[in-house]
Amino acid sequence: MIAMQYSLVFPADYDMTIIEGRIRDKGPLLDGFPHLRFKAYLSARKDEIDFASPENLYAPFYLWDRPDGVSNFLTGPGFAQLTKDLGWPSVDIWLTWHSVVAVDVADARFASRHVEAISPYRDLTELKNESIRWAKSGSAKRALAVVVGFDPKGWRLVRFQLWRSAPSPSDVADQIYRVGHVSEGPLA
Repeated sequence: MIAMQYSLVFPADYDMTIIEGRIRDKGPLLDGFPHLRFKAYLSARKDEIDFASPENLYAPFYLWDRPDGVSNFLTGPGFAQLTKDLGWPSVDIWLTWHSVVAVDVADARFASRHVEAISPYRDLTELKNESIRWAKSGSAKRALAVVVGFDPKGWRLVRFQLWRSAPSPSDVADQIYRVGHVSEGPLA
């Protein structure tokens, strides 16, 4: 599996209801997309009281079953329109070490993401095993989705979770998002 995310940053005074409306109107268009496990339509606000973000963001997160899903999406009309409307994002890709997606993943209302650098010469087998243990224990068990992956080009680890309600402060995250919609791929 492949995890993917891009982030579009907006000015501090940007009207984020525009992004929320876009999510509401365009979110269902990706329902049933081939090779998609899920797409979480994520946003964060600089002026959010409970979960203030350093920036206003639109930052969808995807979990794909196969590389052709990623390729077909990025070369398709939906992504082309997004780039015309909002700009040309850099796309982060992680090879997935572990993922769990609950049947009710569409009920997610919050997401948390933690990205950390992998130090040079780190034992990747040990890191993979630690990451899988983390994904199977503690707070991760309460999540509607858990994705752990690594980027061997930039040597980064990602831990991503979708939540029905706000994550607790003890959950390690460098970014909290609100979820506006979750698209799921075709039924198996």
